[in-house]
Amino acid sequence: VQLVESGGGLVQAGGSLRLSCAAFGSIVSIDVMGWYRQVPGKQREPVAMMASNGDTNYADSLKGRFTISRDNAKNTVYLQMNSLKPEDTAVYYCNTPKVMVLGAAEFDVWGQGTQVTVSS
Repeated sequence: VQLVESGGGLVQAGGSLRLSCAAFGSIVSIDVMGWYRQVPGKQREPVAMMASNGDTNYADSLKGRFTISRDNAKNTVYLQMNSLKPEDTAVYYCNTPKVMVLGAAEFDVWGQGTQVTVSS
């Protein structure tokens, strides 16, 4: 299974970006899909998660500005980021802790990351 992110880029403070992450492979089902971010020299931190039933979980500091959504039929998860701040600058990674494929399961799958840079 591969996770492919897109949508990163350079934006001014106060602007918006929408990230996408599509899962490819012989996928039977994916429960949780989510986003993490990492700044050089710091640990990767969770941003938002969404289960296939629609349940969501956000980092407290990002609630109200970031919105996660997904299209289960397309095995795709999105992250709408509004009112962006310079401190949101990071590499954003897509993740699923478990994906069911034909005859097996794959665990802790990560995308390659997409850079988000917010200028002041």
